[in-house]
Amino acid sequence: MSVKATNYWDYIKVEEILSLQGGLENDEKSLSNEEHLFIVVHQVFELWFRMIIRELVTVRNLLEQNPVPEQEISLAVHSIERVEEILKLASDHFRIIETMTTRDYLEFRDKLSPASGFQSAQMREIEIILGLEDSERLPFGGPNGWKNALKFKDGSNSKAYARVMERLNDMPTVREVVENWLERTPIHGSSHGDEGDEQVVQEFLDAYMMGHEKSVEKQLQLAKDRGDSEEEIAGLVKRFDSQLNQARDYMQGKDSRQRRIRAAAIFIASYRELPLLAWPRRLIDSVLSMEQAMIIFRQRHARMVERVIGRRVGTGGSAGVSYLDETAKKYRVFKDLWAVRTLLLEVNALPKVQKPEFYGFATKTD
Repeated sequence: MSVKATNYWDYIKVEEILSLQGGLENDEKSLSNEEHLFIVVHQVFELWFRMIIRELVTVRNLLEQNPVPEQEISLAVHSIERVEEILKLASDHFRIIETMTTRDYLEFRDKLSPASGFQSAQMREIEIILGLEDSERLPFGGPNGWKNALKFKDGSNSKAYARVMERLNDMPTVREVVENWLERTPIHGSSHGDEGDEQVVQEFLDAYMMGHEKSVEKQLQLAKDRGDSEEEIAGLVKRFDSQLNQARDYMQGKDSRQRRIRAAAIFIASYRELPLLAWPRRLIDSVLSMEQAMIIFRQRHARMVERVIGRRVGTGGSAGVSYLDETAKKYRVFKDLWAVRTLLLEVNALPKVQKPEFYGFATKTD
């Protein structure tokens, strides 16, 4: 059986790709360089989004296992870190669009109306699979505005709309599997469902809270030793009291499940030297780095738009730059993991680990 030789242009589908930059006229020669640039960069965005979706689905599927094989946590981290790098690279693509002047863009902007980057179905898919909920979305043209934006002007369904609706049914999300995985994390050797586990978790949180209280006492004493005024001390006491109250509220959560998830996130970040927690700590850090890259991507998008067209109303009818800035500020999926950073203690203030041998921690023997 003969095997046909593979050509680069066939494997990559070069000719098909190069035939897709004709714009509404389907005639590349009729476009200005600026409009051609605009089309190319946004097509590249969509190709990167496609890769991000694949990687996030991989992460979700790996972490959905119960239990997650230890060696596969590293595979999830690998995919998450790839998503982060893609987002960083995609953010740099906005620099290329910024080579276009305001006047250049206005020459073809009317062609886009009422189209908008808001209609990127793949970006909506990314948000969905990460775990952004409807209740967390900014209003856009009514309760189902973000979904309706993916339909045709006459209200009929598009392929983009169908794809996003399908993604909404593709559960669980990355946030959900991360939370489920955290809930199963052993704390002081005790796992979720073990007899007395809730007591172990509460004792860990109480001891951790005591460490915060001692840390505050230390900071106040330092302020007194350096000669801060009574007014300054009173201000510090007020701020520290607020910080301690927020820490207590966070640690207790709304129910026992959330309390255990948050306790696990604190435990992993606090005792990262324990061998069994090395990859879990990497996983949490990579999730935060990925979301940070997403936030920066949104912020970079807003600054590009402001630089090119200022604060005009968006082609899709949104508030333009103001809307983009709000998404960068509010569209955070892993809020609990971010909040942990405020709660972490210095090493000397940490409660002693119970059952360190459970985590593969080598202890000295007499």
